[in-house]
Amino acid sequence: MEERIISPEEVEEDLFEKSLRPQFFREYIGQEKVKKELTIYIQAAKQREEPLDHTLLYGPPGLGKTTMAMVIANEMGVNIRTTSGPVIEKPGDLVALLNELEPGDVLFIDEIHRLPRIVEEMLYSAMEDFYIDIMVGQGTTAHPVHFPLPPFTLVGATTRAGMLSAPLRDRFGIISHMEYYAESELQEIIIRSADIFETRIVEEGSIEIARRSRGTPRIANRLLKRVRDFAQVEGNGVINQLTADQALSLLRVDHAGLDYIDQKLIKTMIELYSGGPVGLNTLAVNIGEEQETVEDMYEPYLIQKGFLKRTPRGRVATALAYQHFNYPYQGE
Repeated sequence: MEERIISPEEVEEDLFEKSLRPQFFREYIGQEKVKKELTIYIQAAKQREEPLDHTLLYGPPGLGKTTMAMVIANEMGVNIRTTSGPVIEKPGDLVALLNELEPGDVLFIDEIHRLPRIVEEMLYSAMEDFYIDIMVGQGTTAHPVHFPLPPFTLVGATTRAGMLSAPLRDRFGIISHMEYYAESELQEIIIRSADIFETRIVEEGSIEIARRSRGTPRIANRLLKRVRDFAQVEGNGVINQLTADQALSLLRVDHAGLDYIDQKLIKTMIELYSGGPVGLNTLAVNIGEEQETVEDMYEPYLIQKGFLKRTPRGRVATALAYQHFNYPYQGE
C-alpha cells in the first residue's frame, strides 16, 4: 500500500526531524501539563541529588515522547541510552544496556509494551532495588549471581498503555499522558522548523499546514518539508496560504487533515453500512489494512476530531462525518 504522508509513525525520511528536536523544556513547544509536572519532579530530584523517578510517557505516536525523554536527560544533566522493546529480545540484551549506565543516567525504552515477558520480569528488581540476578553456568552448576546496578531512571514510552502489565506499570513513579497539539502550538512548531530550514513562511501558510497536521508535530514537520519543495519548484520559495493549500491538496490531505485512507474508511462506513455500527474487522478488510493498524493509527484522530465513535456494537460515523463529506444525515 502507498505510504501515508500523514502517518504518525516514524519513517526513514523523518531522520531530518532529529535536527529539529528541542533540547530543554524552554525550547519544547506544547505539552504544558507534562512539562510543568516534570519540571517540578526534576528540580526536586536534583536538590536531593537523586535520580528522577522512573517515568512512563504514553499517547499516540508522533507527539514527542522520544524528544521528551531526551529533554528529561538534558534537564537532569545526565546521559541517555535509547532502545525499544522489540530490540531487547533476551535478558542478556537488557544486561548489556544496564551495564553501560552511569549513576543517574536515563535508559529510554520506546514501545515498552512490546518487551518480552522474561525481560520485563528482570526489569522489576532493576527498577525497584537497582540490582539484577543473572544465572551463571549450566545444569547442576547453574547458580544466580547478584549484580548491583547504579541508580538510574527508566523512561518508558508506549502508544498502548493498556497493554502494559500491572506489575510493570506500578513501578513507574511518574506517569504522563502526551496529548494531541492545538493548532496554535503546531503553528509555532512549523514557524520554528521553517526557520531552521531557512525557509520563508508567512502566517497564513503556517496556519494552513497546522490545521492539516492532525495535532501531531511529526506530521507537521513532514508536511512542511513537502510544502517547502512545492514552494521552491512551483512558487517563489515562500510558503503562503495558497502554496500550502495547493501542495497539500496535491498530497490528498484535506482541510481537516484527513488523507485518502481516512476518507476511504469514513466513506465506506457511510456508503456500504449506512454509517454503522460496523465491526472493526469488516472495516479493516474493506480498506485493506490490519485491525491493529486501523485501531491504533487511523481511529484515534478520527475519534478525537468527532468523525467516528466506538460503540459496543461497532464503529459509527457521526453527523460531523456526514457533513464533512456532504452526505445527507439520516441519524438521530
